[in-house]
Parts: sequence; C-alpha cells; structure tokens
Amino acid sequence: MSEPEPVLHAERGTSWWPVLWGPVIALAAAGVEALLGGAAHWGVWSAVAAGWVVAAVVWAQARQRACSVSLTPSVLRQGREELPVDRIAEVDDVGVPVGARVLGGGWTPPKGTTAVPLRLVDGSVVLAWSHDPAALRAAVARLLRPA
Repeated sequence: MSEPEPVLHAERGTSWWPVLWGPVIALAAAGVEALLGGAAHWGVWSAVAAGWVVAAVVWAQARQRACSVSLTPSVLRQGREELPVDRIAEVDDVGVPVGARVLGGGWTPPKGTTAVPLRLVDGSVVLAWSHDPAALRAAVARLLRPA
C-alpha cells in the first residue's frame, strides 16, 4: 500500500457552525414563548430545530465538496476537479484573459475566494481560487521551482 502524499496547502469548503443555528433559534423562540406567559410548544420547536439541522448538514456537506482546496506534490484539487501539478507551467505574473476557465466547474470562483491564475503547459490559463491566494500561489510556486 502506498503512503499518502503530504498536503502542502488545504482549505475546508466551509465550517459546521451553521448546523447550530436551528437549535439556537428554536430554543430562543421557545424561551420567548414561555416568557410571554403562554405554553411553550417544545415539540414544534424541536421539529423546527431538527429540520434546520438536517438542511444545514446537507448544505455544509455540499459546500465542503464543492469549495474545498487541496494541494499535494502531484495534484491540485479544487472542489471536485483535480489538476495534475505537472500540467502547471507558471503561477507568477500570469494575466487573466477574458473567459478563462474556472477550476472546480463553476462560472466564477466561489463566494469569498480570490482567483489565482495558472498558466498550463499548453499555454492556456485557468483560474484556481483560494481564501488565502498568497499561500496557494506560494505553495504552487515552490512545487514549480527546479530542485
């Protein structure tokens, strides 16, 4: 069995804290209901919290898959797309042509990320993306430098 490659740069697609929104909101609403003198509808608020948790888990898992970034010595993974590092020719001083393809399958980089243009060995330019573009650019540049 081969040993896994070291991860040189990684970003999670999202955090899991939105899963807590449902229970917190439901608890606050039930508390307000109880403070106003009425009977708190704990069953209804529990169902609201559970529904919100399920929706948030589905959202977070999808965002983790679609928006995570990972760079190893052989592969740059952006969302579900993998780009072999040996296809990358340059990361510094690469302009962004109109219509450059965004890695990961979207029309634009995911919200909250910044584009990192990469010139491929065939001369085309693709847009990688990252929450920390300087760190991704530096990690790719280290891989491209001759040893």
